[in-house]
Order: sequence, then structure tokens, then C-alpha cells
Amino acid sequence: MQSVDRAVSIMEILARRGEAGVTELAAEIEVHKSTAFRLLGALEARGLVEQAEDRGKYRLGFGLVRLAGSVSMRMDVPQRSRPVCRRLAEEIGETVNIAVLRSHYAVNLDQVRGPAAVTAHNWVGQLTPLHATSSGKVLLAHLDRWHREDLLRAAGLERYTPSTVTSVEDLERELAGVREHGFALSLEELEVGLNAIAAPVRSFHGEVVAAVSASGPAYRFSEERMRETAPALLRGAEEISHRLGG
Repeated sequence: MQSVDRAVSIMEILARRGEAGVTELAAEIEVHKSTAFRLLGALEARGLVEQAEDRGKYRLGFGLVRLAGSVSMRMDVPQRSRPVCRRLAEEIGETVNIAVLRSHYAVNLDQVRGPAAVTAHNWVGQLTPLHATSSGKVLLAHLDRWHREDLLRAAGLERYTPSTVTSVEDLERELAGVREHGFALSLEELEVGLNAIAAPVRSFHGEVVAAVSASGPAYRFSEERMRETAPALLRGAEEISHRLGG
């Protein structure tokens, strides 16, 4: 942890100064010059710092742009997706949400209510369990298996309703279906009487960065009705992906 703290301190110094040499950096973080050189070597290998030409000084590298891009992408998702979500809410007739992965939850960034008198409540800003929501299943399905296992281990598979999937094996089978068919369903798994369907939103790198979902009361938004709306939701997810550069 000390090495990580020192490496971060070096990047903060370079962000403040613009450029600095090994001796200057070592003095400021109070380490031997050889230690500072090793830290800079590790950061340089990742593209996080680079050497200024012929001056023996270091500056921040373009690898930081890659890291910052993932954050700016998440911040950009609600703005770029809202026109599509408005259209989907009218077309499908139910409430539409955009969610992203945060720790071991799905967090809803934006919501457009459907035209029906009875709609889902406001989910914006709420953290929802990955295994019991359609958005969460989409986000889980497209993670590396080791990452998915870590998240599920940290979160657990809490039972919210009699329909909640609480078996890792059953969930993995369902997630395989999500990858095959392109969408996920939640059938009264988070709340009794609430159904939802979600599809993946991809970045320009092709990575799944968000999920767009439609949700409504089970008596109206049945499994059959959700499957009927799946093509529209998939088209909407593809359009949002295109707006994000995907």
C-alpha cells in the first residue's frame, strides 16, 4: 500500500508541476532516488508517466486519458442516452432507466417515466442488486468470470422475493442466456409485482458500459409483453451505443 500511495503522490506532483526530475520527486515524497526511479519505471510501463525529450524529467503520460475516458464515458451516458430513452418510454409505454456498474451494485443514472398512470417509482441514484435486476444481470453477464465471481462473493445472493435467483449455478446459466439473446429479464425478483427487461450499451471499444432497461407492473408488463418489446429495446441500446461512439 505504501508503494501505491507513493506512486499516486508522484502523479499528483507531476499534475501540479507539469514536469519534475527523479531527484526532485524523491525529495518531495521523501524516498531514496532509486526508489523514486523504480516507481517511475512502473508508472512509465503503464503509460501513466513519460520522459520529456532529452531533459531527464518526467511528466504525466497519455495512459491517464484511457483511465479518465472510462469515467467521462459514464458521466456522458445520461446526456447522450436521454433522447433515446424518451422515445423508448413512449414506444414501449413503460419507465426507462439507464444504469452503470458501481462496486457490486447497479446504480441508476437517469430515468424517463412511461405514459401510463401506474409507473415504476423513481430509481435515479439508487443502488440495486446485480443478481435481482435486469440491468444488473446485463452488467454481470459481460464481465470477466473472475470479476463477476468477486462481485457476487462480495455482494452475496440475497433473496428479495420468492422469485429471486439465489444459486450461483442458476444465475450463471441465466447470464449465459443474456449473452446469447442480448437482453435480460427480471420477473418479480427485486419486488413482487415489478418486471423489467434490459439490454447492453457499449462504448466505442465494444465494452458494455451501461444497461438500458424498461420496467413496469407485472400485471401489465408481463414476460410475453417484455419479449415483444425486446427488439425495440435492443435497437434503442444500439442507438445509445452509437451516440457514445460504439
